[in-house]
Amino acid sequence: MKLGPLDAGLVADLRPYLDSVPDPRSRRGRWYSLTAILLVCACAVVSGAKSIDELAEWGQRASTTLLAVIGIRRHLLRWRRTPSPAMIGRVLGAVDGDALDQAVGAYLADRHRAATERTVAPATSTSRQRRVIAVDGKALKGSARLTSARRHLLSAVTHGTVVTLAQAEVGAKTNETTHFRPLLAPLDLADAVVTFDALHSVKANISWLVQDKKAHYIAVIKTNQPTAHSQLAALPWRDIAVQHTASGSAHGRQESRSIKTCGIADELGGIAFPHARLAIRVHRRRKQSGKRETRESVYAVTSLDAHQTSPRDLAAAIRGHWGVENSSHHIRDVTFAEDASTVHTGTAPRAMATLRNLAIGALKTLGADNIAKTTRAIRDNPERALPLLGITSNPDAPGT
Repeated sequence: MKLGPLDAGLVADLRPYLDSVPDPRSRRGRWYSLTAILLVCACAVVSGAKSIDELAEWGQRASTTLLAVIGIRRHLLRWRRTPSPAMIGRVLGAVDGDALDQAVGAYLADRHRAATERTVAPATSTSRQRRVIAVDGKALKGSARLTSARRHLLSAVTHGTVVTLAQAEVGAKTNETTHFRPLLAPLDLADAVVTFDALHSVKANISWLVQDKKAHYIAVIKTNQPTAHSQLAALPWRDIAVQHTASGSAHGRQESRSIKTCGIADELGGIAFPHARLAIRVHRRRKQSGKRETRESVYAVTSLDAHQTSPRDLAAAIRGHWGVENSSHHIRDVTFAEDASTVHTGTAPRAMATLRNLAIGALKTLGADNIAKTTRAIRDNPERALPLLGITSNPDAPGT
């Protein structure tokens, strides 16, 4: 576990972002501000909390000084009491999920931008390095009930340093394509590369992405696009030399990948896909211990021209899209037990997922390579969570 420098000037303060989330409660009888409740939840999740009870338990372990920094008001008898599990559950179940996701997404986008600027080497800082963003969906398995289906979320996640820039609840996996545009519309995607699987290879969405958002794309083409898939498979791949290879071994299997690209000439008819400039074939060989070797060819297209990218970069982007499962979804399921969570009331399942995205993004931008180990180190001392969210340990005098 290794974290970068916790310089207060380099880590944005989370509080102004949370202040933009509207409070769903009546003004009458409020004791805790919404920002204070959400900060308790954010600090708890950064410390490894998995359930609403554990969110409240973090507040119970926090010192009076720490609660003052967070914004917990002092009673006339001079005590400060953290929100109860019931109150936290009610607030998370009623909070505006879109507003919370927008606030956390904006915060993580600023963190990601700052982290990227710090890590770019001086020798390469003048070269254009495009952001690569994956669009992918995830089901919240534990949120299902006899009378309601499981919740399904669609997210826009950066490659490399994993940060969730946007998230939306879509109801069911089959609804992902209709939420593609609303998810990406608020984001600045100029000159970025967006990757997605075959489900999102919808021509209208891709035309919008290129023409309106000025972005590039890499789209995997499967048999759900029969015309484009047939055209790609029919290209003279045997006559094209392998342009990049990569191999590796993990989890008892060996895998090698090779990539070929082929220019798509509009004057020769192109293919049945908008703004496609390069055709891509990725050939994978996988050997699991004790099993026969399997081979698979995957086809894709991109709006990038040959002079705008390289086979190595294309291979990294395609591989990076598949890697979102390990770098985000796997952490949410294993470290934060998301699939085992039975939270199901109102917007609480989505809010909990948003808090997990916040914790993963905040820790990743600071250089954490093992989220589970990092959260365990933070859990033992509640004061460690605040600097990770850009909050100093000096409480403000007003309102305390």
